[in-house]
Amino acid sequence: MVASEALSGTDPVLRTRGLQMRFGQGAGLVRALDGVDLEAAAGETLAVMGPSGSGKSTLLHLLGGMERPSSGEVWLAGRRIDGLGEKALARLRRRAIGFVFQAFHLMDELTAAENVELPALLAGRPPRAARRRAAELLEQVGLGDRAEHLPSALSGGERQRVAIARALSNEPLVVLADEPTGNLDSVATVDVLRLLDSLRAAGQTLVIVTHDARVAAIADRLISMRDGAFVEETRLTHGTGGLVGELTGLGG
Repeated sequence: MVASEALSGTDPVLRTRGLQMRFGQGAGLVRALDGVDLEAAAGETLAVMGPSGSGKSTLLHLLGGMERPSSGEVWLAGRRIDGLGEKALARLRRRAIGFVFQAFHLMDELTAAENVELPALLAGRPPRAARRRAAELLEQVGLGDRAEHLPSALSGGERQRVAIARALSNEPLVVLADEPTGNLDSVATVDVLRLLDSLRAAGQTLVIVTHDARVAAIADRLISMRDGAFVEETRLTHGTGGLVGELTGLGG
């Protein structure tokens, strides 16, 4: 179980040190990540952008414990997680991390409500409590009237909103989103943007990998990547005047 009780108000929720991910060897060696240091504070929304192959999705997979780094450290809520066993990692993912994927990854045979309930049930929450939480979340994402629909009866934007509700099911410390608008048209993208921005405003810690500048614009901080490394940081201010970016070099 994540040691969230050890997390003080000044400690980062997520932290990496010297994170490296290598594939292949010799002349075929690929450095997908090359010494990445990252911190994400509680309640912060962090967007990561960069060209294809820059290491964005690899970084997200390592943050979520879906892959193990070649070297370096990953810390969540004051606990180092890169060396945990498979069972411990599975428990951590169920209880502390919410995932949102470009391709939704909903269970086709389950209704919207059942998809949202599933993580809570897997984490051991009583069925009645899981159903109640699912109903609340579907209302929150504007789909309370679609709870009994199968994914095949939902639009792409609706499916992604169900996926976001599912990611919130266990009240995770952090939500990791990989190209959450990548499969959506412009209208559905706006709906998902509004939802993600509402989560940011509510203090949910988010890390979002994206190619879409509109998605990045809702973040508190934007990291640009190239060749497996961070190259630039943009701090964004949210207010009535819109977003103001102040660029700060990161030594790349």
